[in-house]
Amino acid sequence: MTALTLSTAAASGLRADAIVVGVAKGPKGPVVAPGAEAVDKAYDGGLAGILETLGASGSEGEVTKLPAPSGFKTPVVLAVGLGAAPEEDDGFDAEALRRAAGAAARALAGSKKAAFALPVTDAADAGAVAEGALLGAYSFDAYKDTTGAAKNGKGPLGEVTLLGGKPRDAAYKAAVARATALTDELNRARDLVNTPPNDLNPESFAAVATTAGKEHGIKVQVFDEKALVKGGFGGILGVGAGSAAGPRLVKLSYTSSKAKKHLAFVGKGITYDSGGISLKPAGHNETMKCDMAGAAAVFAAVVTAARLGLDVNVTGWLALAENMPSGSATRPGDVLRMYSGKTVEVLNTDAEGRLVLADALWKASEEKPDAIVDVATLTGAMVLALGNRTFGVMANDDAFRASIVDAAEEVGEESWPMPLPEHLRKGMDSPTADIANMGERMGGGLVAGLFLREFVGEGITWAHVDIAGPAFNEAGPFGYTPKGGTGSAVRTLVRLAELTAAGDLG
Repeated sequence: MTALTLSTAAASGLRADAIVVGVAKGPKGPVVAPGAEAVDKAYDGGLAGILETLGASGSEGEVTKLPAPSGFKTPVVLAVGLGAAPEEDDGFDAEALRRAAGAAARALAGSKKAAFALPVTDAADAGAVAEGALLGAYSFDAYKDTTGAAKNGKGPLGEVTLLGGKPRDAAYKAAVARATALTDELNRARDLVNTPPNDLNPESFAAVATTAGKEHGIKVQVFDEKALVKGGFGGILGVGAGSAAGPRLVKLSYTSSKAKKHLAFVGKGITYDSGGISLKPAGHNETMKCDMAGAAAVFAAVVTAARLGLDVNVTGWLALAENMPSGSATRPGDVLRMYSGKTVEVLNTDAEGRLVLADALWKASEEKPDAIVDVATLTGAMVLALGNRTFGVMANDDAFRASIVDAAEEVGEESWPMPLPEHLRKGMDSPTADIANMGERMGGGLVAGLFLREFVGEGITWAHVDIAGPAFNEAGPFGYTPKGGTGSAVRTLVRLAELTAAGDLG
């Protein structure tokens, strides 16, 4: 795990493998960003010109390495692009700082220590740089030989020293503590998403949650198969019926004595999705270990809320199952009686996420929380609509939907508000059951949202976040985002909890 410290030391005297400076894209070429004044001065004010000669422009994420100037104890200067230079009286926004710090941390994999001299004007900037660096330094090596020559010097950056910070300032210390807690748990969510399904099944996921609960004072209740049968959780049981690994429903409860509001987060946790009897074809099932990313996000958000001591009660519900084909699997045409009492005709066993979420949503509704947010890698239709980096947000309350989109933007997650068109509900009418798990093909992501709405308790504010696109990055890494599990929606959920605790939401 990468360590992080604040320092007021002079850049020239700090011992590290590299010093990171920012460079922005100006109208006439690269511009050295604030924070790098001492480094620029050591180059006799010519750092921007040197970088331009080397081909640097200041574009976002661009990385340029050059020898450190004479007198510095660091051998390398790494200039990272911040994107367009802000207006004269404006600073760099938090997301630009996060992405630049993340790109630099990735480029310094294998290094023991780096000093970051990026623009830091206040505690919020310090938090953004810390967050980006710690997320960018992430590496999933659990299944790799990391000993001796096999390591090849490419482990994650070992230590980040944040220059320009104020180690004794309460606001700076709080910002860094928040960034550390948040990134620890977000990176744990990434680990869970990246863990192969032969090692992560519903039982082992529940065990991880139980251990974390003991560590952070979170009450954890695990509903095993026997409890699910007794409780009538037909959706979760129906999805897990084909697997040798039985399903689980996990409840994590963080409570604060000062809380005035209660949030419930519900996460889809399909630890492997073969599609069931409606089997996915080759080319569509190789990354389906990531179908539990919603549950991982909810788990991470609840633990982060506990570590930050937020004055809000947060309950997380992890609906865990493995969707496999076998002689005991649910078949297309079967009817499941859900925990709510409604019956669902299963027309496609690969539309399974909505079935486990439906049971969890109804269970969460029994506690009458002030709001429920479910998070799921739910539909390919949402990926077609919004691409691989943006999640869709649907809700039964327009103001609440807008609050989630705003929170996502604030923390640097791309999202888009989506509607719940009433005319699409009719497509899920079933001649056999109360509702079918499939409707019209066009607008499939919206249909899924309408299905979930049927299982939210009356009068409860609810939103559905479909992270099917950004949850798992199959392309190359960028900014602070690695290849593989990304931890999508964790920061948005945490920000919602913070806003609620502060009385700024609802």
